Amino acid sequence: MRTPGRPQLSLVRKGVAVVAVALAVLATGCAGGGGGGETEGAAPTPSSASARAAAALKQLKTNSLVPLEGEAPTPKLPVTVDSSEGREVTVEDASRILPLNGGIAEIVFTLGLGDKVVGRDITATFEEAKDLPQVTKAHDVSAESVLSLEPTVVLADTDTGPSEAIDQIRDAGVPVVVLDPATELADVSTRTTRVAEALGVPAAGKALNQRIADELKAARAAVPQGSKPKVAFLYMRGSAAVYLICGKGSGADSLIAAAGAEDAGVASGLDKPFTPITSEALVKAQPEVILMMTKGLESVGGVDGLVEIPGIKETPAGMDRRVVDLEDGVLLSFGPRTPLVIDILVERLHQG
Repeated sequence: MRTPGRPQLSLVRKGVAVVAVALAVLATGCAGGGGGGETEGAAPTPSSASARAAAALKQLKTNSLVPLEGEAPTPKLPVTVDSSEGREVTVEDASRILPLNGGIAEIVFTLGLGDKVVGRDITATFEEAKDLPQVTKAHDVSAESVLSLEPTVVLADTDTGPSEAIDQIRDAGVPVVVLDPATELADVSTRTTRVAEALGVPAAGKALNQRIADELKAARAAVPQGSKPKVAFLYMRGSAAVYLICGKGSGADSLIAAAGAEDAGVASGLDKPFTPITSEALVKAQPEVILMMTKGLESVGGVDGLVEIPGIKETPAGMDRRVVDLEDGVLLSFGPRTPLVIDILVERLHQG
């Protein structure tokens, strides 16, 4: 599902170093000295999940990315890659990169190529990108704005539009590499690989995929044994009267599973990504926890307003007011920060 100036990279690297080290220590499960640490192979404890979640929240609050360690990679070009709209695209120069999607931009910056990015899409809201010129109006790409930045390569996905703007950019001689959207956890590595190959830094892509895999493995290891709560992801925009319960293929289902929980919508037989909420659907799903985007929860008046929606009170989650929310631009981003999301979900979804 799609969800609706720039510091020097050296300073950003220093600023996130402490958190990166903390996450690395947690990921390896190292125990310090003789007291209180967890030994390798020990069963996960509430404190281990809480520590990981606290570190993840601290990092997310900075709204910054953690680049790969070491020197920034040097693109080896030209390369010819497949584009998702059925073309082969040759990239000869990655000195002026323009990602037209926030998730793609996160990958580019995390690979260490952020100093080559010349503009941003409205969905690139992380700290390193905030001072870059925006080339979208609402969610539509402005070809004129893109071309005014003289990019040497543009990265988009199949949802980027309008198509006329993409054609105009391509007709101006700018290589446009189109990627498939990332809609589940399994897409993260594929997308990272494709971005890295298009920019001539495949080794950096492999390194980032390995880091993400290690972080996800460590996050999943903190799932409490014997705990598998039923979680319903609700997509709501109260001002637009949009009230949906999510099922198979929503994207949230893969996050819920990765966090060691059960997607209540999928378990109740919802075989579509999004289904309008009804009292019957909620009662059948019987979620013990409700997961939402922060702005969605705010749009219905917070938890107090949520439980007044017909059917919510009749669920265990509604009766216990067990609602977990995460920032819109992070929850379903499916990129380098997704392991942080899993760390937080593991701790919050499994609370008593």
